[in-house]
Amino acid sequence: MHELSFFYVFILVLTGFLAGIINTMAGGGSNLTIPALMVLGLPADIANATNRVSVLLQSLTALSGFKKHGALNIPDLNKIVITTVIGGLIGAGFASYMPTELLKPTLLIAMISMAAIILFRPATISVPDGTEIIPMMSQKKSIPMLLLAGFYGGFVQAGVGFIIIAAVAGCLRFDLVKANAVKIVCTAAFTLFALILFVLRDQVLWLPGLILASGSMVGAHIAVKITLKVSQKTLKWFLFIMTICASLAAIFA
Repeated sequence: MHELSFFYVFILVLTGFLAGIINTMAGGGSNLTIPALMVLGLPADIANATNRVSVLLQSLTALSGFKKHGALNIPDLNKIVITTVIGGLIGAGFASYMPTELLKPTLLIAMISMAAIILFRPATISVPDGTEIIPMMSQKKSIPMLLLAGFYGGFVQAGVGFIIIAAVAGCLRFDLVKANAVKIVCTAAFTLFALILFVLRDQVLWLPGLILASGSMVGAHIAVKITLKVSQKTLKWFLFIMTICASLAAIFA
């Protein structure tokens, strides 16, 4: 790893700040942070694991904001979280034990594939207006989507927010504010378990992880306030723009 000069610290804080906003309001922030950690000279497995420190702390920051404003009164929340955690543990196991020489190309392919899906199949993250929330057990196709979201999040994280939003907004008819709140709870849950596994495997570098997290927590705090105030139409446009940005970031990672 390169020495953490002022320049690298600035890059990590700035990248973390942007990722905190992006991840809280949409998804795909790890398409920026994982490459930023790799620029420091971290191997793919260490960058992937270290990034989870930032993701967990920004998720807890956003979670606190959503809870404070009563945005977590959500049907089936426990079932949704448990489903994604199961997938997340499996995904984290794959990422932790995959040989390093295979992990980097696999991570990049996963990020590019996810970005391509959300760019060329925008219907996967469309949010219908004026419809009632559907119970999870009445919409069984949401279960494999949530398992997939957890697996992908445990494995690579980048862009997982789009899959969760597709499941809870597209399948269960949550509006974007509730969909984002659910996404944050799920992300915090499976990231916690994934991070524990990575720590036990000695794959986390705490200093760059915490520096990255310092920026992402500020970004998440600001993003919660924005998410709760802006219109659904504005959130949809932000989601669309972040889809394009996530695609470009993944392609050029």
